[in-house]
Amino acid sequence: MVVIVHNEKKSIKAYILGVSSYLPKNVLSNEQLSSDFPEWSVDKIYEKTGIRTRYIASTDETCSSMAINAAKNLFKKYNLNATQVDYVLLCTQSPDYVLPTTACIVQNELGIPTTAGALDFNLGCSGYVYGLSMAKALIESKQAKNVLLLTSELYSRYINVNDKSVRTLFGDAATATLIQGKLADRDFIHSVKFGTDGKGAINLIVPHGGSKYPISSQSFIESVDSSGNKRSLCNLYMNGAEILTFTLKTVPKAILEILNETNLNQAQVDKVIFHQANKFMLDKLRQKTGFSAEQFLVSYEEYGNTVSSTIPLGIERALYKSELNANEKLLICGFGVGYSWAGCIVEWC
Repeated sequence: MVVIVHNEKKSIKAYILGVSSYLPKNVLSNEQLSSDFPEWSVDKIYEKTGIRTRYIASTDETCSSMAINAAKNLFKKYNLNATQVDYVLLCTQSPDYVLPTTACIVQNELGIPTTAGALDFNLGCSGYVYGLSMAKALIESKQAKNVLLLTSELYSRYINVNDKSVRTLFGDAATATLIQGKLADRDFIHSVKFGTDGKGAINLIVPHGGSKYPISSQSFIESVDSSGNKRSLCNLYMNGAEILTFTLKTVPKAILEILNETNLNQAQVDKVIFHQANKFMLDKLRQKTGFSAEQFLVSYEEYGNTVSSTIPLGIERALYKSELNANEKLLICGFGVGYSWAGCIVEWC
């Protein structure tokens, strides 16, 4: 009897080796916010946002310094060396300078070889997933072996201290993820589903400070909205109602596309980590996407909305609490500013 054995051809497949983070020492509590906004009690702030604390960068901290600290924590935790890194991807909307590229500063400060590639990319809440996609492409095309994916955001630099609509939500944080490759017959970072709708650009924006509207004397003139929030044209503005409408319309469809792409249903996904916007939005999304509370991991209560850092912070927290284990399927999805969204399945190694 002849037995025919079918051997699947193995190739280099990208996977996440580890995730670490850096949080500033300054903590902004609901008690502090209630003191600044007496019309909102501690309980009301928590009821509206689900957030108890946010970490806020000090005046001497920068995008690069936070990213460097996150990378150093990663190297220490996983016994890695900066000389192993051959590509740096830095996701940020609060870079050190308009130019040069902050990733170049990080490369130099960490002692990563000058033969490494390094670039910044300007994305917000979807940025981590976009970064994973780029790292996967670099590794699986054999252009890199060890990709350091960094997220570092200081949205606090754009927030008016008298604008409770955003000050209660956002925090600062940096994360570091190392993506490597190994021979395998299946994907660990599955194909990413992307989406973009620039019609929503005006709904989450810092209007002044770019080349279209450079900083001028007009940039610092404050106005007061109907809710009593103060901001100027160089501050962050968010139309919360429009962002919520976009999210609830777009994300459930994107999740179905991701599941269909991977031939999975909700029950076959072990864990889910969405961008951590706020409690109300995530509660609505969980209901609409059909995941259980056990599957649906959240971390907004401790960190607030840290933009591109929310998903990797959630992964790190899940690993620490043993909520995410080897061989489990993790669905991640980021969405927001742009509008931009992206999601995929990650099989944890």
